[in-house]
Amino acid sequence: MQRQSTPPLFRRGPPAEVRLAVLVVLALVLIVVDSQMRILEPVRNVVAQGLYPFQRAVLWPRDAVQRVDEWINAANRIRTENEALQRQRIELSQVATHAAQLAAENAQLRRLLGVTDTVGQPATVVEVLYEPPNAFHQRLVFNKGSEAGIAPGMPVIDEGGVVGQIVRVTPMTAEAAMVTDERVSIPVQVLRNGLRLIAFGSNTPGVIEVRYLAANADLKAGDTIVTSGVGGLFPAGLPVARITTVERDTASGFARALAEPLAHPERYRHFLVLQVDVAGAEANRQEADLGTP
Repeated sequence: MQRQSTPPLFRRGPPAEVRLAVLVVLALVLIVVDSQMRILEPVRNVVAQGLYPFQRAVLWPRDAVQRVDEWINAANRIRTENEALQRQRIELSQVATHAAQLAAENAQLRRLLGVTDTVGQPATVVEVLYEPPNAFHQRLVFNKGSEAGIAPGMPVIDEGGVVGQIVRVTPMTAEAAMVTDERVSIPVQVLRNGLRLIAFGSNTPGVIEVRYLAANADLKAGDTIVTSGVGGLFPAGLPVARITTVERDTASGFARALAEPLAHPERYRHFLVLQVDVAGAEANRQEADLGTP
């Protein structure tokens, strides 16, 4: 009786343990050989090239998230730096403006000191505190008063000329009426020919009025008028205004002139109050009035 052979599909091979051991040994041999001779390097390169697209596809979401995060961080950093630079620019601009303002004030103070030497009259430097809101009178309030020796009637000047006259004082402040205030009148003379006049405030900003002129008075546009020194309050020779218009009425025999002040109080903060003898000037005026027939 013939022995039936086992079908190839069910033919038993070496045990699984043996096959595993063989594979392990083979793997170890390949590892050792490859580490020494690098014979599997081409195979690895081919496999790596084949797997690279899949690796990139797997890593793309991570890389995209990282790039977005880096972009957001960079944008935030740039915005923060830009805000810091803007603040620094504003601060530097403020510092530069303040420095320019201080330089201008120092230059004006030096010019005021030069005016003091020219006038030859004791003076007090004052600073504007505020300008009272008044539609009928043009005034300035200064930071010094009677405690600094300031009294009503004292002239106020800047480097351009006469600014006004003190009209009210407290121990710590003084109020001055501008030369354009209708309450102010100043004895003046024409610098060109010495013609004596009286300048009045017109209560119009930038306008001084010269009244009671003879129709044939030697006065013309462009003439400079200065203080005459009459009355003793305003020292002689202080610039007051420049004549802009002369209106002559031959029928009445009188003329009127308008002038532009040479001082510009709206431009400055510091002024000089001349320490004149107000009481003595008033006494002289009253004595002159009594002696007038």
